[in-house]
Amino acid sequence: MKIDHRVIAFVVPIAALVLACDQYTKHLVCMHIPLFGKIEILPGVLDLVHIRNTGIAFGLLQNIGSAYRTAVMFGVGAVALVLLGVLTAHVTWTQKLQVVALSLIFGGAVGNLIDRIRFGEVVDFIDVHWRNLYHWPAFNVADSAISIGIAFVVIDELVLKKRKKG
Repeated sequence: MKIDHRVIAFVVPIAALVLACDQYTKHLVCMHIPLFGKIEILPGVLDLVHIRNTGIAFGLLQNIGSAYRTAVMFGVGAVALVLLGVLTAHVTWTQKLQVVALSLIFGGAVGNLIDRIRFGEVVDFIDVHWRNLYHWPAFNVADSAISIGIAFVVIDELVLKKRKKG
């Protein structure tokens, strides 16, 4: 297997940019919003909050016992990073949407892993809701990058590859 160095040359700086944005925004939140505090941005729709997520994306697996949670979260993070590295090594420069997707996912995964190492939990601060009728779990820049990256993978696999075959 020959690694396409153009892929690495793209993934590393984009992932680093995502990581920097994620860590900087989390720093600002920690400095300016007290834990469980809230700043209303768009009334009834969007708030900036300061909460901590002990689970994985969007609060999943928060109910794992604390004795096991740290080990499980580090394990999930480590496996994800290894898997991303392997996937990145197999992507070619012609798979541009996959390259962008992996960049976003990698940067987001590292951002949340840094929080787990520093705090034992992840700082979340974007709170989207529709009045009192619907409330999405709070998230952060890393979660957004991961979600967008996964959406790009799905689009590439389900839509673009079908077009190329047909």
